[in-house]
Amino acid sequence: MAKRDFYDILGVKRTATTDEIRSAYRKLARKYHPDATKNDPKLTEKFQEVQEAYDVLSDDTKRKNYDQFGNAAGPAGFGGAGAGAAGGDPFEAFRRAAGNGGHRTWQGGPGVSVEDFDMEGAGMGGIFDQLFGRGRGGAGGGRSRQREAPRGADIEHPVTLTFEQAARGTHLPLQINRDGKLETIDLKIPPGVKEGSRVRIKGRGQQSFGGEAGDLFIITSVQPHAFFRRDGLDVYLDLPISVYEAAFGAKIEVPTLDGKVIVTVPSGTSGGTKLRIKGKGIIRGSEQGDQFVVIKIVMPRELDESGRQLLRKLQEKHPINARADVSWA
Repeated sequence: MAKRDFYDILGVKRTATTDEIRSAYRKLARKYHPDATKNDPKLTEKFQEVQEAYDVLSDDTKRKNYDQFGNAAGPAGFGGAGAGAAGGDPFEAFRRAAGNGGHRTWQGGPGVSVEDFDMEGAGMGGIFDQLFGRGRGGAGGGRSRQREAPRGADIEHPVTLTFEQAARGTHLPLQINRDGKLETIDLKIPPGVKEGSRVRIKGRGQQSFGGEAGDLFIITSVQPHAFFRRDGLDVYLDLPISVYEAAFGAKIEVPTLDGKVIVTVPSGTSGGTKLRIKGKGIIRGSEQGDQFVVIKIVMPRELDESGRQLLRKLQEKHPINARADVSWA
């Protein structure tokens, strides 16, 4: 069966910009990621297909080759179109390298890297210089042509975190596609990331023969919490209290990111009052925010006549102008 067009896989036009390609990839990667699909084999295969399409279309050289020749490696080199894997051609790797800037790495087994060779300068002499170490001024006369190897492509990978994981940091096993192979790494997320943060892991992007490997960029998405919310490095929590607790004061146990603590509600506390718990906010480097408990007063839902009379007497004895400090101008 013919291989699907990479543009169709990502759902973008052939004229799509780099940003449009990146945006389409992020959306599909979140949808088909094994963590989100419970490792469904068909959807995992779809995820790999999306990753392969993005690996090619996000790289200018690979995309140019793909648009012109239908593959990321470019035109076939010496040996003709009929040679290759089907014909057992031992120079298939060299032909692939020639169309990919002379740089490609793939896995040959656990802990083993199999690398293509730089084809620039053409001719078998240049190949054997690299195979057998003949450098500048070596046997065979002349000087082998030298150039800086291109850097490997970066990889972007979305990760969904809980509120607590984003606030305090975490370790996660992560599957990424590097050079067409799924690889599991132990991912360390530093404390303090937020929605849309980019966590850079140097050297864990696509490989490059003779050059520096690309980087892995983790794009974080943070799930909303049931009762915490974030503002900068501070964390907010709404605390419902009864009118009696507000009037007489109380000691109440409340949750924080590091466990439960006791807060003291002073007598006469008004709704909307913020009680500060120092050092229980978001950690980011050497900085740490605070947690604020926002008081929400809950009135009795039903009052009998005796209760109403009691409140009227209280109002007469202790009148309150609740809007004394409010200006509507």
